[in-house]
Amino acid sequence: MSESKDDLLKLENQLCFPLYVASKEVIKKYRPFLDEIDLTYTQYITMMVLWEEKSVSVKDLGNRLFLDSGTLTPLLKSLEKKGLISRTRDAEDERILRVSITDLGTELKDKALSIPSKVASCVNLSKDEATTLYGLLQKILLY
Repeated sequence: MSESKDDLLKLENQLCFPLYVASKEVIKKYRPFLDEIDLTYTQYITMMVLWEEKSVSVKDLGNRLFLDSGTLTPLLKSLEKKGLISRTRDAEDERILRVSITDLGTELKDKALSIPSKVASCVNLSKDEATTLYGLLQKILLY
């Protein structure tokens, strides 16, 4: 039996819907662990980039996190207010705003180290399934 045109608009036939709901549910699982270190999920992923890079331009940070400046600016102001990052103009090109991790931000990394395994224990996927899913999602993002 062939699909009707109306089947195209059924919620159960939309790839975007389970992606949307799964994203919300996984982020919800992060909340209690992030509350312990006083970060939102978006602040957490920002700090993850800075724990890795130490310093990055706002433009590169936005590209890496798939966030626009309207989302990033208040987020960075909040992290700066908490003393976790600093924002400065690039010494060689003042048009570039750089974000750098502070000592306090670096110290927070130790408190965050257990979060990935805590969240993984709340998600019903094997390590192999999680790796496969990650690869598939990257394929969508990098298309």
